[in-house]
Amino acid sequence: MKLLCVGPIWRGSNAGGLFKALARKGALIEVVDEFYYIPLESRSFIPKFLSKLARSIFVKEYNQEILQRYKTFKPDLVLVYKGAFVFPSTIEVIKKDGNPLINFFPDVSFMAHGSLLPKSLPIYDHVFTTKSFGVKDLKDRLGISNSTFVPHGFDPEIHRPIDSKLIPEEFFCDVSFIGTYSPKKEKLLTHIKESIPELDLKIWGEQWNKSTSKVIQSAIQGRQILGDLYAAAINGSKINLGFLSEKVTGSSSGDLITSRTFHIPASGGFMLHERNHQSLQFYKEDVEAGFFETQEELVDQINRFLMQDDLRNSIKSAGFRRALDDHSLDRRAETLLEFFRNKFK
Repeated sequence: MKLLCVGPIWRGSNAGGLFKALARKGALIEVVDEFYYIPLESRSFIPKFLSKLARSIFVKEYNQEILQRYKTFKPDLVLVYKGAFVFPSTIEVIKKDGNPLINFFPDVSFMAHGSLLPKSLPIYDHVFTTKSFGVKDLKDRLGISNSTFVPHGFDPEIHRPIDSKLIPEEFFCDVSFIGTYSPKKEKLLTHIKESIPELDLKIWGEQWNKSTSKVIQSAIQGRQILGDLYAAAINGSKINLGFLSEKVTGSSSGDLITSRTFHIPASGGFMLHERNHQSLQFYKEDVEAGFFETQEELVDQINRFLMQDDLRNSIKSAGFRRALDDHSLDRRAETLLEFFRNKFK
């Protein structure tokens, strides 16, 4: 099967990981990388301002490249990962040619990532969502009934145990959280640090400059970590926190699982995850992962697992085996390819 894949492929990207997994499973792929055409990672004011000023030009060129690559490659199917910058008109042109288009949507809400998605998603032949509640949200919000829940997975090229000798010294700590700022996460981390002041806590990720909590300022590292450094940080932390995103505009629920749900165990890290009905379907509590529900239980669990190295290491090893057996992106690619072959013969 020939697949035109549309989405970012930087090292550690969930999209790139899925595309590579599809190739490993026998698909012939061609990739249109949105980051090559649309600068999205500018940090300082002037580049960010210029990028936004010219954004419409970049997006137009990106869509032109999708169509050009489609005509040249002549794929059996087009797979768009998220597709926040893909014009509805681009999708329509390909559909008129008779080829199926699939959207793989990785986020909590279909309504919080620009104006194009609510218009474009209903045009796809099928939408895969990494959120179980996403199927209902697509139906209720956009009238889309052709959707399927497929959870995130881990990329075996990225998410793996790292030799401790290769891990930067600053990555070693008692507890870490790796992820973007949100008020909920700030509240949980503040409670942890207030309850265990001596705890060696590290917070990695974007937008933590928004935090107003003085208690956690020394724990904030001030940058995101990606790719191999992400796996290294997981390995350097005795406890990796699996915090979930809140409910946002357009979603019926906050996260129940996330990509970290699979990245942490696959990297060989111990995971302390928010407990809910879905997260418990993926890992056995106190066997393959630790879980918590309230702020008080979170602190109790941190103290418990820091004091019991043997238990923590046993759970870490079992979680690693579970991830390898069931939750690789290769497994998810098999699911997608089987669906494609059955649906679009």
